[in-house]
Amino acid sequence: RKLYKKNALNPDRIQQLNSIGFIWDPRNQSKGISLKVKNRFDELCAFKEQNGHCNVSTYDEQNTSLGQWVNHQRVFYKKNTLSSDRIQQLNSIGFIWDLRNQSK
Repeated sequence: RKLYKKNALNPDRIQQLNSIGFIWDPRNQSKGISLKVKNRFDELCAFKEQNGHCNVSTYDEQNTSLGQWVNHQRVFYKKNTLSSDRIQQLNSIGFIWDLRNQSK
């Protein structure tokens, strides 16, 4: 768990542990944090399906909380505090980490 938290765990090992239902943070699991993240990720996938991108604006009245969640993921990524599995998950749907460097 310590290596995972520091993003120092081999991706193959992470995948193996995920495949058997390993709980990375038991404290958060009991509070339903993982379910909240899954729901937000599912919302983001639905947004992308509908809009063709993952760049949810915090000013989008219909998706304000999703936009805030997306923004927080970028902040956590820049601070290197986002777990490697979350990074992989977001990368898998074409998430853009730095909108300023986005190709136009």
